[in-house]
Amino acid sequence: MEYSFGWFIVVLCVHQCVALAYNSVVSGYQIGVGRADCTGPPVEITFMGYAQLSQKGEGIHLRQFSRAFIVDDGQKRVVFVSVDAGMIGNAVKRAVLQHLSKEFGNMYNHKNVLISGTHTHSSPGGFLTHLLYDLPCLGFIKETFNALVLGIAKSISRAHKSMTDGRLFISEAEILEVNINRSPSAYLNNPEEERNQYKYDVDKTLTQIRFVTSSGKIMGAINWYPVHPTSMNNTNKLVSSDNMGYAAILLEQEYNKGSLIGQGDFVGAFAASNLGDVSPNIMGPKCQYTGDSCDVLTSSCPANAGQCFASGPGTNIFESTKIIGDRIYQGASRLLRQQTGHEILGEVNYIHQFVNMTQVKLKYVNPKTKAVEEVRGCFPAMGYSFAAGTTDGPGAFDFHQGTTSDNPLWNVVRDFIAEPTKGDIECHHPKPILLATGRATFPYDWQPKVVATQLLRIGDTILVAAPGEFTTMSGRRLRNSVRNAALQAHEKDVKVIICGLSNMYTSYVATPEEYTSQRYEGASTLFGPHTLTIYLDQFSKLVQSMLSEEEVDPGPEPAHLEDKNLLTLQTGVLYDGHPYGHDFGTVKVQPKPRYIPGQTVRVVFIAANPRNNLLHEDTFLRVERLDEARNEWRTVATDANWETLFRWTRVSMILGFSDVEILWEIPQGTPAGKYRISHLGYYQYIFGGKFPYNGTSQVFVVDQKG
Repeated sequence: MEYSFGWFIVVLCVHQCVALAYNSVVSGYQIGVGRADCTGPPVEITFMGYAQLSQKGEGIHLRQFSRAFIVDDGQKRVVFVSVDAGMIGNAVKRAVLQHLSKEFGNMYNHKNVLISGTHTHSSPGGFLTHLLYDLPCLGFIKETFNALVLGIAKSISRAHKSMTDGRLFISEAEILEVNINRSPSAYLNNPEEERNQYKYDVDKTLTQIRFVTSSGKIMGAINWYPVHPTSMNNTNKLVSSDNMGYAAILLEQEYNKGSLIGQGDFVGAFAASNLGDVSPNIMGPKCQYTGDSCDVLTSSCPANAGQCFASGPGTNIFESTKIIGDRIYQGASRLLRQQTGHEILGEVNYIHQFVNMTQVKLKYVNPKTKAVEEVRGCFPAMGYSFAAGTTDGPGAFDFHQGTTSDNPLWNVVRDFIAEPTKGDIECHHPKPILLATGRATFPYDWQPKVVATQLLRIGDTILVAAPGEFTTMSGRRLRNSVRNAALQAHEKDVKVIICGLSNMYTSYVATPEEYTSQRYEGASTLFGPHTLTIYLDQFSKLVQSMLSEEEVDPGPEPAHLEDKNLLTLQTGVLYDGHPYGHDFGTVKVQPKPRYIPGQTVRVVFIAANPRNNLLHEDTFLRVERLDEARNEWRTVATDANWETLFRWTRVSMILGFSDVEILWEIPQGTPAGKYRISHLGYYQYIFGGKFPYNGTSQVFVVDQKG
């Protein structure tokens, strides 16, 4: 809006008066940041995301971290947490709050704590408690669950203890060559006039909130960007936080100079947004064996052409992860250096409500016919295209995306598990139901019916806790809906940020128009074609209640499935053994005497199962350099570094023999000197008890020139 000079003076005076009055109520924020290791069991546990039983962990490439941020206006406080995990389950959040209550009472609760997963597909699964999500990981895995709970709680506790006077600033940057829409045909089903409002078929804006102390020091930053952390595809078997986690490591290394990864005061998170149909594999989908383009509607390939896979900009998954992560990091780093944007001012608030999606009915204006229809939430069900997977990770059998008709043979299998009612089939139309998960209750619920909805307000910024994967257009509609509701409630504009995969997981949320295509995202939209319609209505009501300071009914709390005897087919570690005459930690393969930057050091140790102790806040490996002046060894890299790789191999199942291979790709610029590599671990004694061991390689020299 433009003003004449006279109006500018008037507006300036009014603005100053309003600011003085406003600041008399809210004089500033207390802010805090914290980070903690939450790495799950790195071996033998299936990763969450691709639903591939063969994708069991074999080691670590990048550790998982939880990053917490607290804002307090003197009256209320809110907590945002971004976790290097596939998603967050309600049982995980509940356990985190129970853990925090021992230290802080009821200060942190469902209402004011928002926990968001980055959605990496390369971290251990088995922590969601609902059967459909845990079954591909061989059921509930207590080790994974506990690692997440303790790490998240510790990050919040550290943020609490770091709190100081500070200010918040929000800014944005467009980042290109990072993401594409993996279901463009479904996106085109959205109304043309709506699509014409946007330049791209995915959002390319990075939104950043930076935390600055009263002395001007940048304490931390949250960066939201919509992209799937699937640069590491379903062939990867090393724990990795993928592209978003690597971006976080780069940003933290920039501001924590001289500190090892996971250490240092600055905390930088890269969090999920509306990433449902967004892929980092920007080279697009191609047929596996021929390199030809896949069918646009079904993402299928001709006979003998292989599966339809999308790939990233690199020559392999590691290079692609590095490129995409670096591009996201560069955008965030640039914003921090420029220190642009505007300051966030105003009160802090929050609101939370559980909703049984299967009981919601509301009026809906059909955009095509303009007729008012009554729509409702369906009992959860997954469509045929769900089994087809995506171009980031194709599924099994001969399923194809875009399937809108059923198969009598698969229906027999479906009905044996749980038969959908006639009402279910009609409600989910045109989705052909492959799994009637809302009707499946053996041995316990397969998918949730009750979902968590939550908003956090920090001044003129509202964080929307999205309990699933909203597609690009679903996220846009949600942002607009919350913004419009806020305008109606108090006639002030707000900035709305979608925080994806928050608090609990309910698969995907496609628009009603995208749903008709029955691509993977539509087939995985849990509560039927009007799932998004319900969320738009629910979050609009929540923002109006929050801004009006109205209390809302907490809603029906989800079942405590974690209290049940949850199914697990994953065996524990029985015992570890080592060859006669060679103890744990013995070096089987020594490094060469000399290396130059760019080369890779390889060392192999006799080892035990890493599941015996996850070594949180520690490491399974150390790259050490001799400080000759002090005659002491200093750690220069751990298993959290990009350039290291920790891989475990079971040599003998019966005897319990294991090997650990450690690789260190020497970075350019590594100082010349003497180095060594050490391995740390715990072994399970056959008669009980776990005991530490370690081993160290021979010394090798790194030269600047060969």
